[in-house]
Amino acid sequence: MPINENLVQEIVQEVMAKMQIADAPTGKHGIFKDMNDAVAAAKKAQAEVRNMSMDQREKIITCLRGKIRENAEVFARMGVDETGMGNVGDKILKHQLVADKTPGTEDITTQAWSGDRGLTLIEMGPFGVIGAITPCTNPSETVLCNTIGMLAAGNTVVFNPHPGAIKTTIYAINLVNEASLEAGGPDNIACTVEEPTMETSAVMMKHKDIPLIVATGGPGVVTAVLSSGKRGIGAGAGNPPALVDETADIEKAARDIINGCTFDNNLPCIAEKEVVAVSSIVDELMHYFINENDCYLASEEEQQKLVDVVLKGGRLNRKCVGRDARTLLSMIGVTVPSNIRCIVFEGPKEHPLITTELMMPILGVVRAKDFDDALEQAVWLEHGNRHSAHIHSKNVDRITRYAKAIDTAILVKNGPSYAALGFGGEGYPTFTIASRTGEGLTAAHTFTKSRRCVMSDALCIR
Repeated sequence: MPINENLVQEIVQEVMAKMQIADAPTGKHGIFKDMNDAVAAAKKAQAEVRNMSMDQREKIITCLRGKIRENAEVFARMGVDETGMGNVGDKILKHQLVADKTPGTEDITTQAWSGDRGLTLIEMGPFGVIGAITPCTNPSETVLCNTIGMLAAGNTVVFNPHPGAIKTTIYAINLVNEASLEAGGPDNIACTVEEPTMETSAVMMKHKDIPLIVATGGPGVVTAVLSSGKRGIGAGAGNPPALVDETADIEKAARDIINGCTFDNNLPCIAEKEVVAVSSIVDELMHYFINENDCYLASEEEQQKLVDVVLKGGRLNRKCVGRDARTLLSMIGVTVPSNIRCIVFEGPKEHPLITTELMMPILGVVRAKDFDDALEQAVWLEHGNRHSAHIHSKNVDRITRYAKAIDTAILVKNGPSYAALGFGGEGYPTFTIASRTGEGLTAAHTFTKSRRCVMSDALCIR
């Protein structure tokens, strides 16, 4: 049952009031003034977590899942209110997805070899205290999803969140620790600082008690983590192309592409950022975009105005990221009906609104001579990020060629991009997709190290 709008605002205001950091060093649950204190608290908590049974860890995770579901709308509204990005409805769905489908302790498994010379086990062990850097695009989603996986593996975590989403992040971290305490676990299984900065990030990355750093963000953040001298998991940028060939169901492809592109105003890094289509079906595809999927066709003059606003001074304008199509068009003096979901146009692959990852519902369509040309242009547009890509085709051989050529962590065939996260598709979700370092969609198993335990000449009972 939907929450009353006024009630939600009252809840948000109450939450913000509660989240004022106390003068005491510990502040609210998991919130500290100093990064060193945050790491120390997480280390103390991890000493308890590592000795917990898997059932005890799962009890905390179950409690946390319930709290995420209960607070899904509050999280969604807090995120939109604080960052100005995305939309409430889709953010509610993302939080529900985190609660329902993020893997827990069932993802921690054991390998075994048994034979004449005994028994050998390969166990997944925790790293200890993990340092994590999170973005403003999916602030609470990333914190909650990561914490479930990291805790399931026996770790605790210290976050250095994006300063533009600190209130939402603090609320998420506080909720994590409340779930732990209610389930009989320790406080401070997730920690952060009240004022995250580049300096606090540096302290975290260099800290002797943090062996693993997980970064979710832009290329600069990931590069910094991979230059830290420590084990790093890097979830960086992408510019996912959607290829459409003449064998595809064009009407369905148009619907799937726009649904994926507009989900949470194109904030997900996996979302369709541009389309490459074979020439023979471009006109039909554009017809379905405009006439059946509420897209606005931008003229060349309007495209240039969008370039000037969206890529102000040659750089991505943060004030445009995660905004809806109507808002973006209003920035260039264009008024459109309330049903308009996406801005579309046709252009060359070098067009600045096509070659740049925008994270907003602007979708350029690149015309290709044939499938070979489309494949070549799509690979170029992905820029070697190896992150995500999409294809709409009924030709299995072409899908196979595309998959091998583009070599991304995620490839969605004949569906919207969000199917990759288990929303309308099989599999589990994550908001840390480690394309650059190769782990792909992270989960509890990602945050473990391999340990071999050997019993020689015993415990084989064949």
